[in-house]
Amino acid sequence: MEIRTKDYGIWYDPQQETVYCQGFLRLEGLDAYQPIINVLTEAIAQNNNLILDLQELEFLNSSGISMLSMFIVDIRNRGNVHLKVLGSKKVLWQSKSLKNLQRLMPTIDLEFI
Repeated sequence: MEIRTKDYGIWYDPQQETVYCQGFLRLEGLDAYQPIINVLTEAIAQNNNLILDLQELEFLNSSGISMLSMFIVDIRNRGNVHLKVLGSKKVLWQSKSLKNLQRLMPTIDLEFI
């Protein structure tokens, strides 16, 4: 499972149990984020332990944050998933927005590197 464009890359590495996101995500509306939702959904369907590595995701617009929030709520409702989110201390939006994900799913393991 992989999506690559000139602006961003999203891919799942099953051996590492990790979805990697990098680049600049500026898609318009939730419908445009559906392929990314599909990657996340397929990854979590394969494994109840998942790492979401956002360290190299330099920008995520409000639609992308909404998409990520919806994914978090979905896996919270499953009840048997362990999610670790890796963020970067160097990327300003991450330090502000990723902490809000813990409000949606308090069991998220959130780590800033």
